[in-house]
Amino acid sequence: MAELELDGLTKVFVEDDGNEIVAVDDIDVTVADGEFLVLVGPSGCGKSTTLRMIAGLESITAGELRLGGRRINERKPAERNTAMVFQSYALYPHMTVKQNMSFGLEESTDMPAAEIAETVIEAAEMMGIGDLLDRKPGELSGGQQQRVALGRAIVRDPEVFLMDEPLSNLDAKLRSKMRTELQRLQDDLGVTTIYVTHDQTEAMTMGDRIAVLDDGMLQQVGTPLECYHEPANRFVADFIGEPSMNFFEVEVQGDRLLADDFAYPLSNETLSTVGDRTELTLGIRPEDIELRTEATGPHDFETVVDVVEPTGDENNLYLTFDPDASEPDTFIATTGGMNRIEAGQPLVAHVPEDAIHLFDPDTGRAVKNRSLDDAETLGRAV
Repeated sequence: MAELELDGLTKVFVEDDGNEIVAVDDIDVTVADGEFLVLVGPSGCGKSTTLRMIAGLESITAGELRLGGRRINERKPAERNTAMVFQSYALYPHMTVKQNMSFGLEESTDMPAAEIAETVIEAAEMMGIGDLLDRKPGELSGGQQQRVALGRAIVRDPEVFLMDEPLSNLDAKLRSKMRTELQRLQDDLGVTTIYVTHDQTEAMTMGDRIAVLDDGMLQQVGTPLECYHEPANRFVADFIGEPSMNFFEVEVQGDRLLADDFAYPLSNETLSTVGDRTELTLGIRPEDIELRTEATGPHDFETVVDVVEPTGDENNLYLTFDPDASEPDTFIATTGGMNRIEAGQPLVAHVPEDAIHLFDPDTGRAVKNRSLDDAETLGRAV
């Protein structure tokens, strides 16, 4: 186990015509010894390329990669003491489970055969596949194959686990179960782990910290709650959370924010954070919008339900200020699943000032965020 440092890590691909594509752009992240870090972002953002550079499967264009303080840029994959779990599992179809799990040890170590066998059995029992050692991958379910791939990594006793979307091929129920098992396993082993996913739910539920990437650039590194409640910019606010945050383009006029369909008054405290800006993007998460039957205050706005999207435990309500439009602009509010609400129903949306986010419309950077301290206090009160 060891600390892993990514210092200005950059990867540039050169096409046949000489055009350069920057896949990973100057990433700085330090992963603490034993930490579970999740790299998350949309497809093509550079997260898998970053993982492959750490593993030694992709060359590093610029920057330095250090493991336990030692530079490992030029080391071959087998010399880095990392173990990678792939999305496709990458099991040898002609080998049994036991042979798949022991192959790496046989090829890269001088460990005696008896010790290899004992190590494989221990790892298989840990993964709950002790009774499958004589089967081949084709005889296993997707979840069992995933456990074999994880067991093959565990027997290596690496300093760092690297996991590239290992659960994406599983069905939703099994994926949820395996998330819990992976967290428990990593906690028991205490191995530094970097986990790549495009699924922000996996990122939020699994990581000690998450690193959000977009277009090869690091947008924010923080705990899941920090990235959710205190996003560094609009991209993070939009990407983290399901349903995602609502956004409204507004102008600052005096002590109010003016949008196409509403005027939102600001307190002196919030105005002090706005400064001399004349335009902003107002953000509010769907669960922070309180639904009422009557407007009683300056932050209450009359709306009409356009679409109801029930999910069981809650309803996602698509609200509009202009129900007569042929294609009305909508924003989302969530309410409990036992609340009976129908399309066309008028509702008042209360948007509390302590829950709003403000972003610079040009840079996307956060000007004001909801306080994480407030969110934690509300959580304890509930």
